[in-house]
Amino acid sequence: MCGIVGYTGSKNCSSILFEGLSKLEYRGYDSAGITVIENSKAITIKAQGKLSNLKPELDKSGFTGTCGIGHTRWATHGKPSVENAHPHTSGRVTVVHNGIIENYVELKSHLISTGRIFSSETDTEIIAHLIDIGLSKGKTPLEAIAACTVSLKGTWALGILIDGYSDTLWAARNQSPLILGTSSGENFIASDIPAIMSLTNSVIFPEDNEIIEVSPDKISIFNEQLEEIRRTPQTILWNPVTAEKGGYKHFMLKEISEQPRALSDTIAGRITSEDLIYFDGIELPLNIKRVLIIACGTSYYAGLIGKYMIENTARIPVEVDFASEFRYRNPVLDANTLIISISQSGETADTLAAVKEARKSGAFTLSISNVINSQIPRVSSSSFYTHAGPEIGVASTKAFTCQLGALFMTAVHLGIKTGSLEQKEAIRLVGELRTIPSKMHSIIDQGAQIKVIARRYMSSTGFLYIARGLNYPIALEGALKLKEISYIHAEGYPAGEMKHGPIALIDENLPVVSIVPKNGYYQKVVSNLEEVRARGGKIIAIATRGDSEIADIATDLFQIPDTDPLLEPLLTVIPVQLLAYYISDFKGTDVDQPRNLAKSVTVE
Repeated sequence: MCGIVGYTGSKNCSSILFEGLSKLEYRGYDSAGITVIENSKAITIKAQGKLSNLKPELDKSGFTGTCGIGHTRWATHGKPSVENAHPHTSGRVTVVHNGIIENYVELKSHLISTGRIFSSETDTEIIAHLIDIGLSKGKTPLEAIAACTVSLKGTWALGILIDGYSDTLWAARNQSPLILGTSSGENFIASDIPAIMSLTNSVIFPEDNEIIEVSPDKISIFNEQLEEIRRTPQTILWNPVTAEKGGYKHFMLKEISEQPRALSDTIAGRITSEDLIYFDGIELPLNIKRVLIIACGTSYYAGLIGKYMIENTARIPVEVDFASEFRYRNPVLDANTLIISISQSGETADTLAAVKEARKSGAFTLSISNVINSQIPRVSSSSFYTHAGPEIGVASTKAFTCQLGALFMTAVHLGIKTGSLEQKEAIRLVGELRTIPSKMHSIIDQGAQIKVIARRYMSSTGFLYIARGLNYPIALEGALKLKEISYIHAEGYPAGEMKHGPIALIDENLPVVSIVPKNGYYQKVVSNLEEVRARGGKIIAIATRGDSEIADIATDLFQIPDTDPLLEPLLTVIPVQLLAYYISDFKGTDVDQPRNLAKSVTVE
């Protein structure tokens, strides 16, 4: 996601800002910009694409100022362009922003009605306008920023410059990453530690809804009531490589832990304050008679879950196909078919070819991707970006859960369009979706339990994963994750297929991972587990909190919060991700870069 850097001190800040942004390139971005205070006035340069496109303009700028802010943008509202690149300015105020303002449509409409003129499509620009309005009414910078943030709904990390203040910058935070760096005679703000690691290891972590005033000699932190808060800097002992992982041993573990934030970013801006789906920029045809989902690998398993979601809410028949198979057969397609392609990178070769073939048939194609302006979205009729942020570990985790979030919102949207889903039920489902990030947090917080289980079974030579309904694809995904990074053979099966072959494998040496939340399939899966127990198999159960019946059957038990059955896979997948991770870590394999695998399969 977006990267922010800010500096104030005695040095020429332009090179410091550029270097800081370069350390945040791993986060992903599509444009960049830097603003420096020159003679008490903000001067901005921007460029679309890589930082290398910004460098020539920066070299020509002749900047000498010692206070400034920089930004790398990952587009959310508005296409990648110079106009939409940050920083954004209104009057005396220049702003960079990481996050999503959920109520920007209402705020922008109101500001336009008062005569305010906008120069970009972004949600960020409203922040500059709101602060500038506060200043024009005689408010101090802190008062104007506080008044602005009170009116915002959503997430933000802000860096702010105000004309007339040559050595001071401001910052604010709510649910988006922001750190403060402090050193002798100079201070910093940044999205992440790598941006400033070479300059200071003394860091302050602001809390949500705090406002910060930064000068060369002082960092002052204030709460919403503008009462000053004292906070002691922490000394960071990481080296720069470790810092990029945020202190986690591996990127995979970091990305598993980022899933609550990533899902929040996926759904932000797609849900109205009334808990309705907002498909701004995505116009699906009205004549959909059939849906075909095409994908590869983990994205294919997301598609299997999407099939359940769409058929349940919209009552439209759905097929799921491997893109590598779809492109080489002669599929029956027409203008009444909606093709949904799923690809984290947006560059998967087989999926790209399949989408191109589908477009030739006249089918409408919707791509679900994490990388803005990648090839698959470019050749699709419309695109749904998940905004999960860069996923560096080869084994996909947060991209998968964000794909599920996108598919769920698409299913609810289609249900409303077809009339198969009553608005009251849609509002209930979307309201439950809002709770999923916090429930994810509670699962991740219990990760130590999975670590204990992983150590117990790390020497096993095979695993069987079983489940039913929407959780059957999670059994497939759990087995895939274990194979990918630990090199242990594993298979995923529908629990009802146990007697059709897999039961022959069960003995006292085979761990069986069963996903068995309290839903309509519960008693059926419990019966399958009794068959496993009768044959001496070891049962690792992932079940709903408070389930005492399964506790009497399972060898090992991990419990998750209750939710609507359509949303269960967003929770049940996290324990199987953690199980694969910890087993692999104990075995000493290369978790982030497993042998023979690449992050994006861009060739056949």
